Amino acid sequence: MAATPADKSLAAAPPWEELPVYGGSLPPDVEPLLKQAAARYHDEPEAERLLQEALRLAPEHMAVHIALYRFYFYKNRLGKALACAVRCLDQAAETCGIDTDWRRVGPGDAAFDSYDAMPRFYLFTLKAYAYIQMRLGCLEEGREAVAKVLELDPGDKLGASVLQGVLARVGEDDDDD
Repeated sequence: MAATPADKSLAAAPPWEELPVYGGSLPPDVEPLLKQAAARYHDEPEAERLLQEALRLAPEHMAVHIALYRFYFYKNRLGKALACAVRCLDQAAETCGIDTDWRRVGPGDAAFDSYDAMPRFYLFTLKAYAYIQMRLGCLEEGREAVAKVLELDPGDKLGASVLQGVLARVGEDDDDD
């Protein structure tokens, strides 16, 4: 059976950790740590130890920060997840050549309306930041961050309007039927 063009493009695609949004080449001694941490997710202290070791070996690599963020988020350790989101947001801003204070970023500062990896990653990270702020009860900070995502993504490709809707319903009685 002949390979289709889609098969060929998938075969030619680099591994996830090689994509620019993840920081490019992952040091060879770090990838096994990330895989072991995923396999030991149920053993929280061991998984965290492995992730911290990966961070020690590759402190600037985006894949490590994303792995830490996901670990903390899904373990409901939202303060630590927020710290990871802030680091990712700062790194994405620096890579995009934009202000590291998201409040001062404007629509023309990067190609936010494109599917370019880093501007989209910046928006996804800002949306995650907003969501975590909301979960932590920092509703005004979350509201401002959601508004910024929608300013940078007026077509709402990332679905930030869903978070805006949640914020609009805060305090409403669920039994208003």
